[in-house]
Amino acid sequence: MKILHTADWHLGKKLEQCERTEEHQDFLQWLIQKLSAECIDVLIIAGDIFDTGTPSNTALELYYKFLRQVKNTCCREVIIIGGNHDSISTLNAPKELLKYFNVHIVGGVPEVFTDQIIPIANSQGDLELVVCAVPFLRDRDIRLSMSGENSQEREARIKQGIYDHYNQFKEHIASYKAQKIPVIATGHLFAAGSSTSESEKEIHVGNLGQVCGDQFPEEFVYVALGHIHRPQIVNKMNHIRYSGSPIPLSFSEYEDKKQVLILEFTEGELIRIEEHEVPCCRKLIRVKGSLDTVKSKILLLEDQQLKYRLWVEVQVETDSFIHDLDEQLNKLKEGKPFIERFFPRQVRTKSVQTLDRQSEEAMALADLNPKAVFLKRCQAEYGDTIPEDLLETFNEAVEMIAQKEN
Repeated sequence: MKILHTADWHLGKKLEQCERTEEHQDFLQWLIQKLSAECIDVLIIAGDIFDTGTPSNTALELYYKFLRQVKNTCCREVIIIGGNHDSISTLNAPKELLKYFNVHIVGGVPEVFTDQIIPIANSQGDLELVVCAVPFLRDRDIRLSMSGENSQEREARIKQGIYDHYNQFKEHIASYKAQKIPVIATGHLFAAGSSTSESEKEIHVGNLGQVCGDQFPEEFVYVALGHIHRPQIVNKMNHIRYSGSPIPLSFSEYEDKKQVLILEFTEGELIRIEEHEVPCCRKLIRVKGSLDTVKSKILLLEDQQLKYRLWVEVQVETDSFIHDLDEQLNKLKEGKPFIERFFPRQVRTKSVQTLDRQSEEAMALADLNPKAVFLKRCQAEYGDTIPEDLLETFNEAVEMIAQKEN
């Protein structure tokens, strides 16, 4: 039996205002081909299928079209869990219909705990695998709010709640383990020691909700995780893995190699975990440094012969705002037709202030009115030439607030 593990599709995701639909479409077409080429029996999607709880019609169309195409492959079962970006109701709404096509959906923790346990039979009808399909665990699923608890107590209760949830499966899967039927689990969470990128939104504030690899019961022969967009092994435990996102979702992922994971079982034993690289259709590039440095780096960029043209984030370190940065960058693009667009960022370089100086500024700000604070911030960003349209917008906002208060 072969199982393919993927996660964090984030259908509908935009990079600023730029659509990623074509890239997602290409990935899903490649995945359909991979299911057939590798004779995959079970597909697991470990959360964050959509980027928001209210996905667009385009994102929904991609999703349902893909599930329809899966039926034309040798893949017999699909297991989908909800992530922190997914709406439980959106995922669960068609679950009874999709179950008819062997698509199992666990959008959130169900009322009946054992509804997370999904037995998988082979083509002869013999039970060959059990999946404990654990979705993203929200606070209400794993702990009771306690009045007066501090942050450390809340963190401990969250971690304990996650630990208890997974360990509760032990009594329900004991009979399967006795029959030497492999049991795997899913999860959408943050495992301690994971390397994150800028595109993940924290599931819990700070480090709350981190779990260690050894907190998963040893009864699970594999744990298919989602939420972290960089593919990785958790705490050097080879059987606990993040597949990562299939396309780069932020410029911080520009060096990541995207992949899906394929597990192979023989006679109830996990004999192989293979990493299959997802073809890159569009490269995200990040260059940073002084204006002269980034210009030199851009001039060195070469055509990578990809399906879609490059998107380049340009982080310019500068002492003062560069008003014509866009124009300067666009001139560089004239000789680089393989670059579609730049995403310019101006990073102010400031000298380190003493603590006394910082305290003086904080005290001074406390004595200023909102407009004075705004002007001070603008001067720090733009120098003495503050854009007129920005001032007008601020004045309009202040006036609207005043009208609402009256």
